[in-house]
Amino acid sequence: MTFFAMTQLLLWVVLLLVMVRPLGGYMQRVFTGEATPLSPLFRPIETALYRLAGVRPDQEQTWYQYALALLVFHIPGLLLLYLLMRCQAWLPLNPAGQTAVPPDLALNTAISFATNTSWQSYGGESTLSHLTQMAGIAVQSFLSAAAGASVAIALTRGFARRGSETIGNFWVDSTRTTLYILLPK
Repeated sequence: MTFFAMTQLLLWVVLLLVMVRPLGGYMQRVFTGEATPLSPLFRPIETALYRLAGVRPDQEQTWYQYALALLVFHIPGLLLLYLLMRCQAWLPLNPAGQTAVPPDLALNTAISFATNTSWQSYGGESTLSHLTQMAGIAVQSFLSAAAGASVAIALTRGFARRGSETIGNFWVDSTRTTLYILLPK
């Protein structure tokens, strides 16, 4: 390893150690529903989204309900991405005239991006239309990150609350992850 690479690695470790307390504390406040500096901006949006979706933020879920909510969240997005890839030849925002992605590759890619593994066996720009990249790949990349963070929080709650039947609410966790953690980036 070169001196530059070693120095860069050391700086990243130092930065990580310095950020653990403030970022961890912020995330704890977000996921427990406490006020954060972004609450005045995002709390009204969060409340409106819950009301619109019929979500009760005070109602927690069992592991089974949480897992079911995760599937309900991901399956429509997975199907939409699959359809975008299969139908991109006939959809707008395709200036390069990309053809439909083969069924097996479209399914593999849709599952990959819905599960946040983001594996591609093709050149994105030479295979996917602008619409497929924007409305499919980018959206799934963002939403799967929110779902992955939500599952990590639920897992942490599961360890912390060994005797409890509930692990939080998937819809609340994913909404808060999106609004308070991913959007401010």
